[in-house]
Amino acid sequence: MFSKILIANRGEIALRIIRACKEMDIRTVAVYSEADEDSLHVQFADEAVCIGPAPGPASYLNIAAIMSAAEITDVEAIHPGYGFLAENAHFAEICESCHITFIGPTPENIRLLGDKMTAKDTMRKAGIPVIPGSREVVTNKDEAIKIAKKIKYPVIIKAASGGGGRGMRIAHNDVRLVSSIITAQAEAEVNFGNSSVYLEKYIEKPRHIEVQILADKYNRIIHLGERDCTIQRRHQKLIEETPSPAIDNKLRRKITDTAIRAAKTANYVNAGTIEFLLNNDGSFYFMEMNTRIQVEHSVTEMVTGIDLIKEQIKIAAGKRIKYSQDEIKMQGTSIECRINAEDPENEFRPCPGKIEHLHIPSGRGVRVDSHIYSGYVIPAYYDSLIAKLIVHGKDRQEAIKIMQRALGEFIIEPIKTTIPFHKSVLNNQQFIRGNYYTDFVETILDK
Repeated sequence: MFSKILIANRGEIALRIIRACKEMDIRTVAVYSEADEDSLHVQFADEAVCIGPAPGPASYLNIAAIMSAAEITDVEAIHPGYGFLAENAHFAEICESCHITFIGPTPENIRLLGDKMTAKDTMRKAGIPVIPGSREVVTNKDEAIKIAKKIKYPVIIKAASGGGGRGMRIAHNDVRLVSSIITAQAEAEVNFGNSSVYLEKYIEKPRHIEVQILADKYNRIIHLGERDCTIQRRHQKLIEETPSPAIDNKLRRKITDTAIRAAKTANYVNAGTIEFLLNNDGSFYFMEMNTRIQVEHSVTEMVTGIDLIKEQIKIAAGKRIKYSQDEIKMQGTSIECRINAEDPENEFRPCPGKIEHLHIPSGRGVRVDSHIYSGYVIPAYYDSLIAKLIVHGKDRQEAIKIMQRALGEFIIEPIKTTIPFHKSVLNNQQFIRGNYYTDFVETILDK
């Protein structure tokens, strides 16, 4: 087992990894930007190294600075968390070349699955259902129109190297398709350094279902159930829950078996998430595989009792997964609300600034993963996620009641947050009945 790990990240995920390491008697090294000098992950790590100015490219995306910090602190492994360099195959390769273990999948896994077109082609050849669309990146408008007419409108344009909803546009006709491709290409270039886009049939009113898997170096692959991530705004997840209220046991087995087959097809190692779109007729399609720990991994931990960060570390250290599939038991329901420093009444505009008054909810069935504290200044340079409120109940009805109560106790002032938005969702009858689709947020906001 490793004796010292560097966490190449910030915020709640850095703190989450530090906690897991402490429980495993592993020393930790935090890296931080000048804007994060007072962050909790810096205070709670055993060592901390400043790696540059506030902007991400100068610090948390600065591979040379991170590797220098790893060398001078003599770490054996690096955990990338999520975001930043978590799905960067080049970074994983550099770690390997420096004889430092990258806690995640192999560079080959990241490269194969990070390219959406290659990943879909790989899954298609393995007989895994894939959304109809272009087999290659789209390079000109005539080609795009031809494909769109074949698969029929509406279509969605996606960035080939994208994620998080960036570089996505929906088109219902030829004119809109051409303009959307230009916009999506520009957005993809800015966010991912790759302007390539492709087309897919746009599935109207789907559910977004993902399956958490663990795979070790000895060909054991298990799943830890599904998560329903359908509550989104502009393709950004806001609320996640497990199990999905839209899936019965028969469909659950079919989706999870397909996820295992997808992971085997990619020769995958470590923790990963296979994402599907579920149609209202019960059909489902592979979308992508995320080669990292997910923000929403916490709900899976709540229903399985398995610490996914610890499992990542053990797998990276060469340990075998000690659980068989039959030993994985899902108990109750867990729901997570992402608390962002954003103003829901003003187009979810980011709201950085100082937290002057903070009360974090607690009590039975409540977990809060966060790096904030009273007096903390939320920087303007990074993702607006400041806390994850996670609850667990014996069933979905109880979990909703606990979440409603916990949201009422959560006070973060004077910063604007998404707490009022979550309250409105948790009190919405469609959500309570489990009857919602990916257009749910827009439907609420339009009222």
